[in-house]
Amino acid sequence: MITGNMLRDAIISGANNIANNRQSVDEMNVFPVPDGDTGTNMSMSISGAARELARLEDKTVGEIAEIAASALLRGARGNSGVILSLMFRGISKGLKGLETATGLDFANSLTLGVEASYKAVMKPTEGTILTVGKRAAAAAVECAKAETDHIVVWNTLVKAAETALAETPELLPVLKKAGVVDAGGKGLLIILEGMFSVIRDGVIIEGSEEQKAAAPTKKNAAAEYDEVITFTYCTEYIVKREKGNNRDPLLLRAFLETMGDSTVVVDDEQIIKVHTHTDNPGKALQEGLKYGQLINIKIDNMRDQHEKARAEAGITDRVIATDSGSYTPITPENEIGFVAVVAGAGIEALFKDLGVDHIVTGGQTMNPSTDDILRAVELTPAKTVFVLPNNKNIIMAAEQAIHLATRNVIVIQTTTIPMGIT
Repeated sequence: MITGNMLRDAIISGANNIANNRQSVDEMNVFPVPDGDTGTNMSMSISGAARELARLEDKTVGEIAEIAASALLRGARGNSGVILSLMFRGISKGLKGLETATGLDFANSLTLGVEASYKAVMKPTEGTILTVGKRAAAAAVECAKAETDHIVVWNTLVKAAETALAETPELLPVLKKAGVVDAGGKGLLIILEGMFSVIRDGVIIEGSEEQKAAAPTKKNAAAEYDEVITFTYCTEYIVKREKGNNRDPLLLRAFLETMGDSTVVVDDEQIIKVHTHTDNPGKALQEGLKYGQLINIKIDNMRDQHEKARAEAGITDRVIATDSGSYTPITPENEIGFVAVVAGAGIEALFKDLGVDHIVTGGQTMNPSTDDILRAVELTPAKTVFVLPNNKNIIMAAEQAIHLATRNVIVIQTTTIPMGIT
């Protein structure tokens, strides 16, 4: 039987496994756009759930599944992250009210998650994470009908996911052309393998700095793949549903589908999670406001992300600036100073012209660490330093610098470059 503690440890292990291998998953990301961030998005989506679960003891399997699903939905990033959250939402529904779970319970609950994922995606495409999840769940259900040992069921699930992943290039020509398997499917397999380590052996895969910095795959497909990106902006946000606002989220999805692609809209009683690719993110945000308050807004320029990936792979002449090495805090001379997180020489020059003292530049689809921001703060000659994260996913790291800096730090919660400029 699968206990609450076992499921908790399994999810933590799965989160560590994708964190350790996210670079290799990023580099095989060519569908739906080659923006090289699938591994990062899946890792960051599930890591929040893992952190929340790590604080819990002696919960039922149903309670663990519910907490994980809720955290995943709120932290979901990118298409793959949202789909992953939907799969866990199905697991939560299937295990609701259970103290422990059989292999069949888990297989049936994963099936619910896969079904929800197919319904939420605007144009479900075979040869993706959807296919891997569907075939894995189906194989597990068939196995569980005759086999009561949950370890055997899980082994069947993982092996089926592995086989399905290997076949994705035959189902999706863009993968075959790039010479890779589907990145989202690979990420799902890595998470399932991490979970199986606990189910089978009781061993939590630990986060490893060596593995996180492991050698990349033989080719960086995300960088090398040079197909046209149809819509520029990956736009994500959460709508906090307001009492009395009974607008149907399906109408929001229908609207977004008219102005972009890769649209996924997921709702529960309290929030609506939105992901879409569009050329007009402002319009997508305005429509969302009709359904409630917007939080966790994230807008990424996917063309810029792809250009960075190509630059870092040496395919273009563009240089990505980074800060590194030791530093000594500078003695404050001014009352106030500014630090901004930006990407690209043009935007960096613009912020410099606006009076920003220090720029923090991220790497390929990777947000700067707290230490990167802290370094910039300590190198700013001011008693009070205002930090402009310019991205929702950087705010938390910036706020950690408040507690570590030798001077007063104020984080202005800018989530986009335009917000930072104004």
